[in-house]
Amino acid sequence: MSSRQSNLASTLHNLDGRSYGSLKQIRGRYTFGPVTVFIDRVQADPFASPSKVRVRVDRADAKFPLDLTTDRADRIAAADYLLRAGNEVLAKLDQRALILGRPGQEILERTNILIDDAGFEARLLVNLPARGRRILGHQAADILTRDLPDFAERLFLFDRWSDAPAGSGGNTHAPSAKGLADHVQLHRDQLELRSHLGEAGLIGFVGNGAILPRKSGDSDLPMKSSDAVVFTSPPELEHTVELSSGRTVAGMGIPRGVTVIVGGGYHGKSTILRALERGVYPHIAGDGREWVIGDPTATSIRAEDGRAVTGDDISAFINNLPSGSDTRFFSTTNASGSTSQAANLVEAIEAGANTLLIDEDTSATNFMIRDERMRALIPAEREPITPFVDRVRPLLTEQGVSTVLVAGGSSAFFEVADHVIALDAYVPKEVTDQAHELVGITAADLETAPTGSDPDTGSDSPAAHAFAAAPRVPTAKALRPAAKTKTARAKGSDRIQFGRDFIDLIAIAQLVDTQQASGVAEALEYLAEIFDGRTSLTEALAEVEDMLDAEGLDGITGHRDHPGHLTRPRRQEIAAALNRYRGLSLER
Repeated sequence: MSSRQSNLASTLHNLDGRSYGSLKQIRGRYTFGPVTVFIDRVQADPFASPSKVRVRVDRADAKFPLDLTTDRADRIAAADYLLRAGNEVLAKLDQRALILGRPGQEILERTNILIDDAGFEARLLVNLPARGRRILGHQAADILTRDLPDFAERLFLFDRWSDAPAGSGGNTHAPSAKGLADHVQLHRDQLELRSHLGEAGLIGFVGNGAILPRKSGDSDLPMKSSDAVVFTSPPELEHTVELSSGRTVAGMGIPRGVTVIVGGGYHGKSTILRALERGVYPHIAGDGREWVIGDPTATSIRAEDGRAVTGDDISAFINNLPSGSDTRFFSTTNASGSTSQAANLVEAIEAGANTLLIDEDTSATNFMIRDERMRALIPAEREPITPFVDRVRPLLTEQGVSTVLVAGGSSAFFEVADHVIALDAYVPKEVTDQAHELVGITAADLETAPTGSDPDTGSDSPAAHAFAAAPRVPTAKALRPAAKTKTARAKGSDRIQFGRDFIDLIAIAQLVDTQQASGVAEALEYLAEIFDGRTSLTEALAEVEDMLDAEGLDGITGHRDHPGHLTRPRRQEIAAALNRYRGLSLER
């Protein structure tokens, strides 16, 4: 160990009382027994962003079970567990200057904890103490040379865990070996169930016993079980899966096709749809939605007045505008409810969505339906909007895109629904036959109904076949703002600053936290280097996804030593942010 490494504490003591900028000299690598500390970035002053520090322990010293930390999916789950356990360790140390980052209810790939072939690493943010703009060196020495190595040993030395093998010595505040094994196994089971759903022709699954309501409107924590109605599948839709772990899971399977969820107000329709929105991600034990598993491409679609739209082909839904605008390459800086919802839908398909999740409460009525009286009053040739109810089955038969729709005020979708589920005080019932009887059709009618025809004229409509639009190709400068810096930064979970512009993410329902918004921001930076005037948006998104699968989140940041705290976004959310960037430009 070099004298510089061994003297970090004395250096910090000597810096006590000096100007804050003097702290820059402590950058570097330091060894404390089995723990290596990397001080990658030192904040410029006490009010700047926190310093970036990493702690690392080699595998040989950590002694973690290989069967839990070798497979890539297992590493994601194990890192998620260590992140949660690491926050417990920091709480026991009563050390608030060290920030590991707090995850939500989902098990996701993050940069906070890294597990690789060589060892285990935690990436922390550190608020180095000061009085005014003067260094509190003695306190800084305690944080970096005592508390930080202690934290790393408690978290990464498996022998110190409270229920590690006998003879290891026990720290009652350490994480649990059984907890780690259970966490990894739950994640394995969830991924296996997701794989099974695809094989079984299902796009969603809600396990019996699930607690879907949340604690409150601004909390993602589950409602108390004593206050909630636990989920029970209707017998007609119940699906049972025996997993390779020996676990058996039963619940409601939602088949591919068009599924309509109905019921009175406040009876749980939107609650089940929100659960399916989050079912694209695995959840931790105790969340209540552990066995709400959905198509990983499922995308929430809503109206979004005022959003920007660039070059979308929305002609399947909107055509022959009085203004003469070309809806095969439609652009606006201020979309209406119907045009925004049409744009959201075609963009979701472009990004690879195989399932659409729609709630009538957040939809534009004229985009969704047009009743018989309105059709009679306004001739088809004078109405530019072909409502979604007339396109939902061609979407399924021509594009293989399923829809789950919440409807509380209209029966219009009964005629096109493969399944209708009624919620009564949070209890689901299968009512497809009753719904079809009300509108005078049978399941066989759905199978033989013509697709791609104009419902008003009965003639084949080219717009019905416009779902597979021509690829959109961003220009080489599509993500190069005029501002001197193009660095994209998340501003909370609902906004990204990109150059001088801001991208509004508030309507993107499946972004779960600020760290995931930061992941989207990094993805936009990465896309800026891909766009060359020839690569389509779909091809670029696939390239980002392939890179993330191969290199993880560190790859999207150029393998910076300390990438900050990021959570991996889906390609759907990356595309959604890109499409809302008002500076986006496309080749024609």
